[in-house]
Formats: sequence, C-alpha cells, structure tokens
Amino acid sequence: MNNCFIILAAGKSKRLKSKIPKPYIKYKKDILINHSINKAILSKKISKVIIAINKSHKKYLKKLKNPKIKILVGGKTRAESSKICLNYLKKINPRNVFIHDAARPNFSVNLILKLLKGLKNNDGIVPVIDVFDTVKLREGNKIKNFNRKNIYLTQTPQLFKYKILLNLQSQIKKDTTDDAALLIDAQKKLKFIRGEKENKKITTIGDIESRNIFYGIGWDIHRLVPKRKLYLGGTIIQSKIGTLGHSDGDPVLHAITDAILGACRMGDIGEKFSDKSKKFKNIRSTILLQKILKDMKLKNYFINNLDINIILQTPKIKKHKKGIINSISKLCKISKEKINLKGKTSEKLGLIGKEKAVACEVIVSIKKYD
Repeated sequence: MNNCFIILAAGKSKRLKSKIPKPYIKYKKDILINHSINKAILSKKISKVIIAINKSHKKYLKKLKNPKIKILVGGKTRAESSKICLNYLKKINPRNVFIHDAARPNFSVNLILKLLKGLKNNDGIVPVIDVFDTVKLREGNKIKNFNRKNIYLTQTPQLFKYKILLNLQSQIKKDTTDDAALLIDAQKKLKFIRGEKENKKITTIGDIESRNIFYGIGWDIHRLVPKRKLYLGGTIIQSKIGTLGHSDGDPVLHAITDAILGACRMGDIGEKFSDKSKKFKNIRSTILLQKILKDMKLKNYFINNLDINIILQTPKIKKHKKGIINSISKLCKISKEKINLKGKTSEKLGLIGKEKAVACEVIVSIKKYD
C-alpha cells in the first residue's frame, strides 16, 4: 500500500464570497475537506494523506488529528502547492501519488480503486467527463467553433507514478491548472478514464446550497386597544393603541414563526405556545421565535427568504420599515437582502380599516442542507 493522497487546499476561496474558507465550510453535515480525507482513508489504499493549506487557515484544522494525515503550508498557486507536497514526499518515496482538489468532495471511493487499476501500464491516469454544451473560442474578432466530441473536462483525483511526476516539477508553470498537463507536455503515457458526473467542483455558494427548498405561510391578526404597546417585528412602534394578545401580541413575529413551522413541518404556533399556558403570558415574541429558530437549525433548515405583508390602517409602515427589517435580520441571523417588507391597508374596510386590528401574512422559503 505505497500510495499517497495529496489534497490541495491553499486557495483563498475568493469566488465563494464566504467568511469561512471553502475547504472548511459546512457541506452535507461535515466540513467540505473532510469528505475527501475520509474517502481517501476509507479506500484502505492510502498510506498517507498530505494536505496543502493556506497559512491563515490553520485554526480550521485544529481538531484534525490522525497519524495518516500531514498538514503543510501550501504556495501562492496550485502549482506551487503541488510542488511543495511532492518534495515533502521524498522522505516517504511512495510508488504512486494522487493529486486532488479540496473543492471536489463528491467523488466516490470506487473512483480511487478504478484509478489504481488503470495506472498499471501508464504513467498517469485522469478521470474525464464529456462536454454537452457547444464550445466556442474568441480569437481577436473571430469566433472559432470546437467539436465538443473531441473535448473533455478533467476531474480530480488524478493518479501518477510518483517519481515521474516529481521529475517533471522543474517544468511546472504558475498557470498550470492540473498535473496531467506536465505529462502531456512531456509526452508520457497518460490514460483517460470516464469520471463521475457527481464529482463537480465547488466554486460558488450556489454549489454548496441544497436544492431542497420548502415553503411556509404564516398569518396572524390582533385587536388594537388603548394602553397596550404596539410591537411589529420585534420593534416598538409609537402609537396610541397597541395589540391585545396573550403574549406581547406581535403579529409580524407570530406570522414569521408560524410560516417557519409550516415550512419545516413542525406544527403551528398554537401547539408550541398555547395561550392557555401562564408561562407565555405577556412573553416577548422574540423569545418564542428564537426557540423555533433553534429547533429549525437543529434539523438543518435555514431561512432563504422572507416576504412580509403588514396590513394596518395607521400608523403608516413606511417610516418604520427600515427598523423592522433590521430587527428581523438580527433575530433570524439573515441578511437584510433576504427580507422583503410591504405595508398594506384595507382601504378603511372591516376591523383593520376602522383601526381596530392589525394583521400580518408571511411567506418563507426554507432550505434544507443534506
């Protein structure tokens, strides 16, 4: 078992636009890089896993303690990181070496076995997939068409005879995007095998986000009476009349809470916080919402979008809109851009039109991470 597995994870993840670097962002119940590490070890064909990291990312790997894993500080480019790892392996002198990008967590263990089997009579072996889109190249003012049947997309992990790849490192360039290019330029024996469609590269936050989206509707209405405070979205609105309710009577937070419960299939607000219970008497609706938000996140649900209608004759919502959005953003720990708030009237019809009630309706979209 003289095979080593190099994982390149020294990039800055600029395109992901996340505070957490790409290799350490949560993906399918684990940090992204762990998927590659675990599969390499699970294959039982790897004696050592070498990880090239960005020197500013060390704190994210503090809990990673395994005698099979060695962490190195990578270079400024992918090519430099690959070279650093290959030079480190001189002391181990493996027969074969896998080179893998941390941004590809979805390859299978079976792919590792297929690559090893195919390397026997070759210097390197690379998984590829077909191109289904039409490919064009601009050269000056001319557009050139390519025959997509002759074009392949390469994937990682790629597997090479260690000594051959090590000897080719002197020919590496800053813009070398994969190690297979070195073997192609040197006219070494390189084999391509069919890759895996699921083995896509994680580049943007959209590649990480789950497509499991659920929707919920929330609705609440409260009478308006004197000598009560008017809470809307967790903020106090200056008004001569306020909401009558068992809790603080915040119809916005009640509707948001009910919408979330509906999207997550977790019942309704009446079941969770009965108005017959004394412990919820005059309780702030912020506390109730935070309890549901905690339960939601434990089930791997996250708010994607909130669309809110507040139906109120007076006071006008327009001048309070910014404050309400800021309050909801902080409570739900989501960006203000994910919240849309609209103020409506009932054209002086019914209880709302007569300034005797306020209502709120909410539609929420929730994403579930697998």
